[in-house]
Amino acid sequence: MVSTTQRSDKPAVPQRMLIPRLSLMMFMQFFIWGSWSVTLGLVMTQHNMALLIGDAFSAGPIASILSPFVLGMLVDRFFPSQRVLALMHLAGAVILWFVPQALIAENGTLLIALLFGYTLCYMPTLALTNNIAFHSLASSDKSFPVVRVFGTIGWIVAGIFIGVAGISASVSIFTVAAICSVALAVYSLTLPQTPAPAKGLPFTLRDLLCADAFALLKTRHFFIFALCATLISIPLGTYYAFTASWLADAGIENVSTVMSLGQMSEIFFMLVIPLLFRRLGVKYMLFIGMCAWFVRYALFALGMNDETRTLIYLGILLHGVCYDFFFVVGFIYTDRIAGEKVKGQAQSMVVMFTYGIGMLLGSQISGALYNNLVAGQVSAANWALFWWIPAVAAAAIAIIFLFSFKYRD
Repeated sequence: MVSTTQRSDKPAVPQRMLIPRLSLMMFMQFFIWGSWSVTLGLVMTQHNMALLIGDAFSAGPIASILSPFVLGMLVDRFFPSQRVLALMHLAGAVILWFVPQALIAENGTLLIALLFGYTLCYMPTLALTNNIAFHSLASSDKSFPVVRVFGTIGWIVAGIFIGVAGISASVSIFTVAAICSVALAVYSLTLPQTPAPAKGLPFTLRDLLCADAFALLKTRHFFIFALCATLISIPLGTYYAFTASWLADAGIENVSTVMSLGQMSEIFFMLVIPLLFRRLGVKYMLFIGMCAWFVRYALFALGMNDETRTLIYLGILLHGVCYDFFFVVGFIYTDRIAGEKVKGQAQSMVVMFTYGIGMLLGSQISGALYNNLVAGQVSAANWALFWWIPAVAAAAIAIIFLFSFKYRD
């Protein structure tokens, strides 16, 4: 096992100088995503495409399955991560620029195609930014949450910005995202050098198939983590795809601003990760994160009446526990156990399992649930049933994880 605190190839740059630079990278990375994805469903509803919301939110997961894993192999063997990051965001900006035209024309086929092309560029950058940060930081357990919290701040600022600007339900959200993508592409070229660790080594069919990264699944605890990460991402796909539409149906105004409360809670919980890591360990932090998904969706289901509306806000505020304790801790755990030469592939593999396979299933399943339970017959009872289904699923996954995951920190 390779410890992130014992690497000898860390950049010879003081951490106090690196952390602000990496923090800005994370801020811009998640500002872009938060500026369009939170209210995509709402924008589609405004342009008579509500029945395609599930398909639209499936574009990113499919892209996460197809592209990041191969890209992880490229940055492990051939190209510096920061240059690939710049190229992906520049290409993504070009595609984003044309999305408003598809929405205005109410051309669902073109919209889905553009979103798929864009997410092919964007989803790999989630692993790339992690790879750059983990390579540069001297102690990822302590420093990575501090850097990653600025991604959460970026998402919050994006939600507040589009809310204050009055464009939450407008196609202009994609113009904002495109401009910011160009800015991050330029900034990426100034980031710390993150070379391919296996550059120059003989290339084989095994490398093309990413066999070394898949070999991590032979380790029982990592296999259980990968399986449960995939399964818990199914309820996550439900949250991203339909929370905005649900809040609008519930009569809540400024949807993007209200949803940003969840990211605000992320700031707090992200910063307490280093404090709890040694006390709770990987297993129980991951377990708490999974249990929080059950509690959140149960609160959503129970908060549909006017007298229990406060429960909705409590559920949104649980986002910090839901996301940080499972996904951020999961990335740190993956960095710990991956071999030095396949860290890029390993991070990409987690993205593939979570944002890829898991969220693809979540988008499709939640889309089917919405079309059968809610579309055309909006009521508090229907929405409550809609949320109870992922709540029960999250509880079952958490129980499976608790009794099957065995890992010593």
